[in-house]
Amino acid sequence: MTTTIAPTLADKVARAPKAELHIHIEGSLEPELIFRLAERNGVTLPYASIDALRAAYAFTDLQSFLDIYYAGASVLLTEQDFYDMTMAYAERALADHVAHTEIFFDPQTHTERGVSIDVVVAGIERALADAEKQGLSSKLILCFLRHLSEEDALATFDAALPLFERYRHRLIGVGLDSSERGHPPSKFERVFAKARALGLKLVAHAGEEGPPSYIYEALDLLKVDRVDHGVRSIEDPALVARLADSRVALTVCPLSNLKLCVFDDLTKHTLKELLDRGVAVTVNSDDPAYFGGYVNTNYFAIIEALKLTDTEVYTTVRNSFEASFVTPDERAALIARLDAHWHGDGAQ
Repeated sequence: MTTTIAPTLADKVARAPKAELHIHIEGSLEPELIFRLAERNGVTLPYASIDALRAAYAFTDLQSFLDIYYAGASVLLTEQDFYDMTMAYAERALADHVAHTEIFFDPQTHTERGVSIDVVVAGIERALADAEKQGLSSKLILCFLRHLSEEDALATFDAALPLFERYRHRLIGVGLDSSERGHPPSKFERVFAKARALGLKLVAHAGEEGPPSYIYEALDLLKVDRVDHGVRSIEDPALVARLADSRVALTVCPLSNLKLCVFDDLTKHTLKELLDRGVAVTVNSDDPAYFGGYVNTNYFAIIEALKLTDTEVYTTVRNSFEASFVTPDERAALIARLDAHWHGDGAQ
């Protein structure tokens, strides 16, 4: 991507320690790996080649993306498949100087194909444990598919209960993703209440394609700790003020918003205005294999489009640590690393 960012700021961003809080692990599945896993598992894909698959990445909205996303996920069958996918993301995250990541996964995408949730989590966990040895700390968030019923979500939650116990060091919360239109957060109030009763962290996609009222529902009915996307909150000044006052973070994904036509031009993105109004905005990659870049590329793109200043970029990076589900001591250590990098000589 061509950029006119001042080299010093580009370099600081590229090498700054950062957290990524909105990454769907299935959305990090690159076409090359999709075809390797398809061959390994004897899966026939509806695309003749890697190039043909990439050519299909011309999305008009969220649903057009999800159709291809689920086709790609069909190659994931064994624990080793989930390990390979997760390790490939971890290597890219480390290359982008991600110090901490909080990863979403969609068990229903796999269980409906006969793949056990135990297999899914075991493969992801093994990769994250190996990545931790290389300096990438991580948490895992189980997401419910909102286009399915709440009964299905409740059954998935019940099936996952032993995993929340077994992997309590990593599996720390639940989320809500998939098609937003016509599937308000209120549809999942009961399953989120069960998760909250267990002390789990709660997040939900809201206000990407859905209206600001979906964000209110996520806050008031699901009682989420963070809102994923939330870019349409700008349409409701009272909501923006509430988000700013409460410091409920938004996990914004600029290139995803562009690719899915939430904005037809990144210069129209609401990130800077939300930041200016005191909202704890963070920058993330969402489904980087499909949307054109991992987290650093998202930073570069939004800085260029909105002409963000050094201070504004620092604030978004710091927000990523402040909004992370880490201990206070871990958060303080991560912010200290950021400050040493950002306000020091820029080296890390």
